[in-house]
Amino acid sequence: MKRIKGPKEEGSGSPSMSPPEARKKIQKQSSPLLEAGASLDANWARLPQELLLHIFQYLPLLDRAFASQVCRGWNQAFHMPELWRCFEFELNQPASSYLKATHPDLIKQIIKRHSNHLQYVSFKVDSSTESAEAACDILSQLVNCSLKTLGLISTARPSFMEVPKSHFISALTVVFVNSKSLSSLKIDDTPVDDPSLKVLVANNSDTLKLLKMSSCPHVSPAGILCVADQCHGLRELALNYHLLSDELLLALSSEKHVHLEHLRIDVVSENPGQHFHSIKKSSWDAMVRHSPKFNLVMYFFLYEDEFGPFFNDEIPVTHLYFGRSVSKEVLGRVGLHCPRLVELVVCANGLRPLDEELIRIAKRCTQLSAIGLGECEVSCSAFVEFVKMCGRRLSQLSIMEEVLIPDHKYSLDEIHWEVSKHLGRVWFPDMMPTW
Repeated sequence: MKRIKGPKEEGSGSPSMSPPEARKKIQKQSSPLLEAGASLDANWARLPQELLLHIFQYLPLLDRAFASQVCRGWNQAFHMPELWRCFEFELNQPASSYLKATHPDLIKQIIKRHSNHLQYVSFKVDSSTESAEAACDILSQLVNCSLKTLGLISTARPSFMEVPKSHFISALTVVFVNSKSLSSLKIDDTPVDDPSLKVLVANNSDTLKLLKMSSCPHVSPAGILCVADQCHGLRELALNYHLLSDELLLALSSEKHVHLEHLRIDVVSENPGQHFHSIKKSSWDAMVRHSPKFNLVMYFFLYEDEFGPFFNDEIPVTHLYFGRSVSKEVLGRVGLHCPRLVELVVCANGLRPLDEELIRIAKRCTQLSAIGLGECEVSCSAFVEFVKMCGRRLSQLSIMEEVLIPDHKYSLDEIHWEVSKHLGRVWFPDMMPTW
């Protein structure tokens, strides 16, 4: 029986094709898309090194490591020297810290392949001695690098102080000797000593611009004076008050020395009743004449009976922080002898209102632009008068609501309107959280 042909389907203008022919047609039609995809893949693999470098700089280290496994070109980009000039070693013990840590294998790779590329390096360690010792071990191996900045940061208690002093000094000396161009050094809460500072000066005196070394008990006034005498480019310095001397201020004020920009002094009492020496007004005057725009930042952590040597004569402090309770008398002396004061923070005072002291500070400290009051008491009327005298130059006004005492003139509900009027912006007192 013959098979009857049915009518042709509409739109079919050509005879049916065999499977091989159909496959060739499909491949021919899709070839432009395949070529575009292949071209795209090839372009990603051939991105210029400069562009890859720019992209990699925005990636976290772990993502950068994953990206380096994509292809050979990206792996080469991962090892470009420009990506390793700035690096922060994070050293933590997993059993005692929730912070992330730099993987030991990566540390080995950095020391092996990139130690000579490192320029801006910091070590962030937790409270364990093991982490601080690991940081010293890494420093000891940086014999081929020339660092420009170095920072040793303890995130909790000062763990570097628990490391044997000889181990720490040996590691630090390696950096001081090999760097030759160190410009910034942050070594707070470490066992650095006078001999190691001499090594620092001998190799980096022409380049050192910033030195932060608060709470370094093994450094003497003579040691820091050696730095000031030789490092004439020093612009920022942070140290404890026991290292401050008239000789140091005069050295920083010499004609050879550049203008100092920032001097931070931590005044800390280790034991109640501790004695503190005085600095001559003539030494401070020499500093102001030499560096008229420098910032003098002072942090006080003293007991009330230890303020005897302070604020009896004019002092060029610009930023003043009281971390413990301070008496009305001392704050009164601040108003009399701190004409350059820009910022004042009082954490605690007591139950005696600071009305007169605050008014005196507003009157005499004509550059004051920021103030913070914690556990203190000020009448609402005195506070409004203080704000009125300071005016709109008060860019920061942080006052706890508990500080303000309502009086016959202003209640707590009214004071924010009056203060806002004199500030030229909306202001409310800070509220204590109630969770």
